[in-house]
Formats: sequence, C-alpha cells, structure tokens
Amino acid sequence: MRDWSLVSLSVLFGLTARWAVSLSSYSGAGKAPMFGDYEAQRHWQEVTYNLPVEEWYFNTSDNNLLYWGLDYPPLTAYHSLLCAHIAQLINPDWISLHTSRGYESISHKLYMRATVMAADLIVYIPAVLLYSLYFSEGSSKKKVSTMLCMLLYPGLILIDYGHFQYNCVSLGFALWGVLGLALGWDLCGSLAFCLALNYKQMELYHALPFFCYLLGKCTRKGLTGKGLTHLLKIAGTVAASFALCWLPFLADPAQALQVLRRLFPVDRGLFEDKVANTWCSLSVLVKVKNLLLPQTQLRLSFAATLLAVLPSCIKLFVHPSVRGFKLALVTCSLGFFLFSFQVHEKSILLAALPVCLLISEIPFISTWFLQVTTFSMLPLLLKDGLLLPYIVTSLAFLLISITLLSALEHTSEEDLKLKQLFTHRRKHMPRFNAPLLAKSGYILSVLCMAVLSFLSAALSPPARLPDLFPVAISLFSYVHFVGFLIYFNTIHLTELPSKKTQKKTN
Repeated sequence: MRDWSLVSLSVLFGLTARWAVSLSSYSGAGKAPMFGDYEAQRHWQEVTYNLPVEEWYFNTSDNNLLYWGLDYPPLTAYHSLLCAHIAQLINPDWISLHTSRGYESISHKLYMRATVMAADLIVYIPAVLLYSLYFSEGSSKKKVSTMLCMLLYPGLILIDYGHFQYNCVSLGFALWGVLGLALGWDLCGSLAFCLALNYKQMELYHALPFFCYLLGKCTRKGLTGKGLTHLLKIAGTVAASFALCWLPFLADPAQALQVLRRLFPVDRGLFEDKVANTWCSLSVLVKVKNLLLPQTQLRLSFAATLLAVLPSCIKLFVHPSVRGFKLALVTCSLGFFLFSFQVHEKSILLAALPVCLLISEIPFISTWFLQVTTFSMLPLLLKDGLLLPYIVTSLAFLLISITLLSALEHTSEEDLKLKQLFTHRRKHMPRFNAPLLAKSGYILSVLCMAVLSFLSAALSPPARLPDLFPVAISLFSYVHFVGFLIYFNTIHLTELPSKKTQKKTN
C-alpha cells in the first residue's frame, strides 16, 4: 500500500511539473507572421477539420503549404482532427478557416496545453509506470525512483509543455512497443511501434533495432518452421497497421506519393539551426552545404549513418536480447541524430527515451546523458522564453537522480558496465582510475553547462559573432554525444550474451 502511495505521489509530482511548465510561454508566441510550433499544431487542426482529406497534404487556395503545411504522417493528422472536433465544440473561432490564423488567447492556450496533458496521460505516462514498476531493476523504492526520474526528464517536459509539441505520443507508442517485445508479445509490440512510426516519421531512428531484434528472434526459432510462421505474423501485423493508417490515401497513388514527399522534404537541407550533430559541428570549419550538392549530402549522410548503426544492429541480430535491444535503441537513435539528413535539435529526444530505460541499470551515465540532451536544446528554449523552467526542471532532475538513484555513487567499472573491458587492459594501465576519471569529467561537464547557460542568458554575443553561444553549446554537446555513442556501443559490443537471456529469447 505504501509503495502505491509513493507511485501516486510521483505521478502527481510529474503532472504538477508539467502543468507548471505549461504556464510559461510557447514557440512563436506573438511573433507574426509565422509564429511557431504552437501555431503549426493549431493550424493542422484548422486544416484537417475544414478541408477534405484529399487536400490535407496538397497545396491549394485553402491550404498554403508554405504556412505550416502538414508534414507528419497520417496518425498526426487524425489526432489533429480529433482535437479540432473538441475545439469546435468549445469555440469555433479557434479553427475557423483562414480567419483563425495566428489565433492566441488564454482560453485557447489552456485548451492546447490540456490536449498535450491528455495525450500524455493516455499514451506515455502509463507506459512509463508499467516499465518502471515491472521491468526496471532494483527494490520497489528504486523502481519508484526510476519512474520519478523518467517522469521528470526535463527535455520532454520543456519541449511538449513549453515549446509545444506532442512528442509524448510517438515516444509513448515506441515505449509500448518496447514493453510488448519485453513481454514476448511481439505482435503487440510491432503494432505499437507502427503507430509510433505513423505518428512521427522520426521514429525511424528506432526502426532498425525493432527490425533486427524481431528478425534475429525469428531466425533463432528457424526460418523453416516456427520462426517463419512468427515472421509472417509480424509482417502481417505491420502491413495491416500501415494499411489502416494510410487507408484514406491508398485509393489514389498520387495521394500517397504526396504524403511521402511531405514527410521527407530533402530540399530543406542537411540540418536546421544549430543542432549538436556532425554536419552542423563540421560546418564551423567546413561549409558542407556549400561544398557538396544536395544529393551528395544525402548519400554521404546515409553512408555515415549506416556505418554508425551497423555494428550494434549486427550484434542485436546475432544475439537478440531485451537488454541488447535497449542498448541498440540508444546507439541507433544517437547514430541517426549525429549523422543523418535533416536533423532538428528536438530529435535528441529519440535518443533520450531509450537512455531513460537504462537509468536504473546505468544511473551515472544515463543521468549525465539526459542532462546534456536538455542542455543541447538551450538556444531553442531561450528563444521561447523558457529559461526559468529550464533551470528549475534541470536542477530538480539532477537533485532527484543524485539523491534517489545515487547516480554519483555508481561510477565503478562494474557500475559503468566496463569491468570486462578494463580487466583485459589492466596490465597496460595499472594506475587507471575509472571512478575518479568519470566523476571528474562529470563535475567539469556540469560546471561548463552552468557557465554556458549563464553566458547565453545574461550576455549578448559580439556583433560579428551573433551565433557564438548557440554554436558553443552545439559543439560542447556534440563532443559529449560522440563520447556517449562510443560508450554505449562499447558496452553493447563487449557484453557477452547470458544463457538466461538466450533461453528467454528462444
């Protein structure tokens, strides 16, 4: 009974933090003529409610695609339509065609924030509770602590409830997919991930681990017997899920092709804004966008991404396990973020989700990583007027991780999952002190993040270097992400598959 009281209090704490952040400003508030992501979500409600489905993704006199044209998969459009029907009952002016453009009011802001909260409560939060209480490691108190840390991850709260998006839906469906596979319910897990992919195309960051895990599992069962049957069931589930989501667009091939063009607009360029990935960081020295043709940039990013994710995917296919699956989700999503084409700073949330799943197993590195992901989005948060929520949520997460999960105490070679690696290297590095090095690096990193945060918020950059602070934050975060990619790949590739895990997979 006491544990369930702690669970209730943790959920209440998470909801309170979300609603407190929602009282702040949002993307593009009062900034005509384009406004921001808040207006984009409102505009999609306007479009889906007032126009026939055949016009949702096409440029027409009533649907100017240059003004926040719909560029997410059909499930996002259906969600917008559902929100629009509710908005119509409350105040039709919120979604009236053309005249509602740029609509802003206290009541509308309250409604929009409530839609995010509802989606969070329906999709994401229940999945977090189920994973934390039944699949995370440790005592019941540690499970509750894990749940609280996942619920209070600042990055997701600040983007969904501050900046304004519905990442909790796609990430929630992806988490349900992980839960389905962890329970051995592969068809349910496949269905959940298909919903995630049909809500946001960026879920492709997670697609390869799902594919490799399921294919590896079927291969172990034998592709001439039970394995083949199971593979066909999974393929049928995926095909049926996609067909159902895309049904209104399948009657006319031109419709489906137009949706695909909107989902993958290669003409937007290699990256946007100051994102902490390879191409943006490299552009400080070499202007890749100017040197290479767009098609060459696309091929280069594809090749680099494939090389970054291939080792972990091969390991997962050969030795499918739930733990390996979670590690592959981290390495693949981080590899996509660092090397793929058309990356946004908010895409780091896709790597943050699987790291949240590891926070009870590797609390020190996971806490560090999640802090850096939030910090990497600081320029965007400052632009939206979210400095105070950023400071409060980041400090709260740091405090809870250190006190409840004892993150700073888990820095031994065994805690870092590097004991096997250092056992072989001990002869050559007898004085190497991993715990001291890890703690020192972490403290230095946190201090640098604090200093850069202060400078970005308090000082104006020199006139000849207007992007000084965003670039510094981007480069600082990029160096960390490369290090984390190497770390998670190392523990995945050097980890020996246990007999217990193999039996469970089989």
